[in-house]
Order: sequence, then C-alpha cells, then structure tokens
Amino acid sequence: MIALRKAIGFSVLLILLFTSACGGAAATEAPPSNDYSYAPAATEAPVAESPFQSPPQSLSQPTQSLSAAPQSSGKSPSSNEPYDMFFQDYGVNPSIDTEDDNLSTFALDVDTGSYTVMRNYINDGNLPPEDSVRVEEYVNYFDQGYDSPPAHQAFGIYIDGGPSPFTETERYDMMRVGIQGYQVAEEDRKDAALTFVIDVSGSMDMDNRLGLVKQSLEMLVEQLHRNDTVSIVVYGTEARVVLEPTKGSDSDRILSAIYSLQPEGSTNAEAGIRLGYGMAMEAFSRDGINRVILCSDGVANVGQTEADAILEEIHRHVERGVTLTTIGFGMDNYNDTLMEQLADNGNGFYAYVDDRAEARKLFIDEITGTLQTIALDAKVQVEFNPETVLRYRLVGYENRAVADDEFRDNSVDAGEIGAGHSVTALYEIKLHPDVHSGKIATVFMRWEDPDTHQVVEISQDFDAGQMAFDFEESNPYFQRAVVVAEYAEIMKGSYWAEGSSFDHVYDEAKRISKYLYRDDYMDEFVGLVRDAKRMR
Repeated sequence: MIALRKAIGFSVLLILLFTSACGGAAATEAPPSNDYSYAPAATEAPVAESPFQSPPQSLSQPTQSLSAAPQSSGKSPSSNEPYDMFFQDYGVNPSIDTEDDNLSTFALDVDTGSYTVMRNYINDGNLPPEDSVRVEEYVNYFDQGYDSPPAHQAFGIYIDGGPSPFTETERYDMMRVGIQGYQVAEEDRKDAALTFVIDVSGSMDMDNRLGLVKQSLEMLVEQLHRNDTVSIVVYGTEARVVLEPTKGSDSDRILSAIYSLQPEGSTNAEAGIRLGYGMAMEAFSRDGINRVILCSDGVANVGQTEADAILEEIHRHVERGVTLTTIGFGMDNYNDTLMEQLADNGNGFYAYVDDRAEARKLFIDEITGTLQTIALDAKVQVEFNPETVLRYRLVGYENRAVADDEFRDNSVDAGEIGAGHSVTALYEIKLHPDVHSGKIATVFMRWEDPDTHQVVEISQDFDAGQMAFDFEESNPYFQRAVVVAEYAEIMKGSYWAEGSSFDHVYDEAKRISKYLYRDDYMDEFVGLVRDAKRMR
C-alpha cells in the first residue's frame, strides 16, 4: 500500500484505502456507544482527496495541483487564527479482533512536523485544526529513553507496556514498540552534498519565514565538514542559482549567499525543485550523502502546479540516490499536506520549524541524524498472540499502512531512519480475562542497509509478565508517550478519546514531569497542555 501511495498517480480510491485498518484488516462492526473497544469502520469516514488537489467537482475529473490541499482552515485574513492552512484527514485506526487479523504492519515514520505545527498554533493562542494532528508525530517528537542497540547491531527493538490511565470503565493496556538506531559520531558522518531549494516568493516575506530560514542555515554552516558541499537554489516567479556547489570550508562564501536572500515574485515551486535536483546531480557525491532540502510554506501558484510532473522528478532522482527533506516555515497560507507528501515520496522526512530553538534542534543537536540515513524502506510487523490478546489498535500511523503480505516484499516503499533516531508506535490492547503470562506479541523489523543494500530482519518477543501492573510504576518515558498520544487524540477529536479531557492529561503530564525534571521538552509540553485546556 505504501508503494501505491508513493506512486505518481494519487487517487481518491487510494486515499480511501489509507483510512482502512492497518494490515488491510476489515474494521469490526460498529458497537454500542458504551463499548470502548470499537470504532466506526474507517471507510465510513468522509472520502479524503489527493493531497495535491482542490476537491474535484466530480470523481471522474480530479484536478491534481501543488497549489492547494483538500482541507483548509477557511479562516479569513481578519481572523486571529491562521487562514488557508491545508491539512489532510487520514481518519482513525479501528480496533481489530485478533481472531480476524492478528498482524499489524506499517512503515516507520520519523516526521515531527505535526507536533511543531500544533505548538505554533497554541503559542499564538489557537487550537490547531483536527486534521493537522498525526498522533505518531506527537509521540515521536520526544526522546523515548531507549538504550543504544548492542554493538555491531544497527537497530534494537524495545517493548514495554502497562495499563492505560484513560480507560476507566475496564482495563485496557498500552504497549510501546520502540525502534532505536545506532549512533554515528559527528566526526564519522559521511560527507554531504546538500542542495537547498528555498522559496523566496512574496509569501515568505516574514521574520518567521524567510528570516527564520536564513537563521536556520546560518546554524547549519557551523556544523559543516570541510568536504561537505552546499548549493542554494531559490525560486519566486522563476528559479535561479544563488550558490554553485561550494565546499564547507568556504563558510564565508556560503554565509554571504544566505545573507543575500530577499523575497521576490510569485511561487514557482516546480521550477525550483527541478533546478534544485539539477544542482544536486552536479554536486553528486558517490560515497556520500546527497540530499535536496526544500524550505517553503508549501504553496505554489505559478508554473507547473500539477503533482504528477513533480512526483515523477522526485522518483527519478530517488532512484539515482538523491533524497528529499522538506522543512516548513510560517503560518497562514501554509500547505502541511504537500510538504509531508513530497518528503515521503522523496525518501526523506518532514519537519516544521516554528522558532530558533527548533532550528537548533534540527540543524545542530540532531544534525547527523538529520543528514545521514541508516535504513531504507524500514517497516514493522507486529504479530499478536490470539491466545492472550483479544483485540488491538495501532495509535496513529493511519497514512503509513502496509499490507500484511507485503512486509517481506523488498520492492515495497516504506520509511527511512536517520542515524541515532528512534521510532515509537503505541498499541492499545485488550487482553483475555485473567491473562498473567504467555506471549503477547512478536515484533518484526525489516529494512535495507543503504550502503550494502542488504535487507535485514530482526525480531523481539513481548510477554504478559513484562507488562507493568500499575501505570504510575511503569517506565516514565512509556508514561509520557501514552499521555502525549492521549493529548493528540483529544486534539484530533478521535472517537477513542471521547470522555477524555485535557484536565486529565494535564494532571498526568504534571505528575510525570517530576520524573523527567531535567527535560525541557517535557516542561514545554506541560505548558502546552495547560494552555490548550484553557482554550477548549
């Protein structure tokens, strides 16, 4: 399914399939309203459109375009809320009976843009649109406290769990599945050929857009190796080269090019992306990192705005070894959907930079993981034991579903993971009554090594005896992941969060912060929850 999603032709039927259960399982029947274990079938949700098009007048004549996404906030410029913000609703995963399908399969995701978009909304005094919430990106924004994998092993699988504090009528457990990649020392990072494609159109003429792009790139220059290269392409009405491939040792020349950036003209994203890939091929490093980094608000209004041509360009260069990372800037007239989907198709990741601190996190604190990929087409399959698990629900990852029978199909596109990055997925599970022992699940991970192109598979079992009995006695990082996920589900308006509240989330977050008292991101999260409950 991921392979189809990355194909050039995006269709209404395909997006409808994304809202179905992970692993292709049919959703269980709609339940009585007091039964927490079921949700309406995913296919009952409104049909979502392609992320590259305005809603078509008819299904027979879709208009795929880079200039708009299907869900806009619809706010007017006079409102104090951001307007023309484009997001995609991928629905909510259902609960699945293990006797019907005991396999859950999905592509790993290291994107974090959904969380920082939310933070920007909250800091500006608004709740984010429900469609902007991708729960897994909220969870994966935070450090999970996993140990580094064993020596000579690329990844470690870490599994823990305990009762959910948010299901009070009967016990449900949460299971955390963690994937931790090996660290690469900064001095051991491969040389990188970086091509920045920067939107300098009139819509970027703000301090939190082009101004923040320039500040972000200044930080990056400080981290460059001598043999790294940087190229800069800008696009307004037309695209042009501002900086030919330049060695990292020539920081003055690179900084001069950055300082020279000024807003100009309309938004010809197609011309910028094409010219950017051309520069990337000119600077191509055979044994190094080759990455195009698009910095934009994600809107195009002139030139070729249809998706097919751009996606074809991206796919062609992925096959040649050039990946695409997209970094979003700004609010008002911002296209989150486009930025996320371009990165997915470009075998990269999507981040949203809302302030200097986030830029520092991306370009200084996590620079090696930002640049160097250690796994291609990484995916996970969780095999639940029907003898111990009655039903399960994957929390988030709605647009990352992979068909169960495609897990070991090496031609299926999946996710990419950077050095030192971790990826976490949460499952809500219902155990059979009186289960205190026995295997709950086996987690399989499969990926392609980007250097040897060898496909590797590892696995890890998880037993009922490893499940914490009391939530407050479980691993604090596990507790945080569960609380962050609940916050996201409330923000999303999820069926599964009905009856839950920001007040409850705040109380739990405040308590957990005592265990993670040196974690600035935890303190910030507590403040965000406090502000959100005041706005609700």
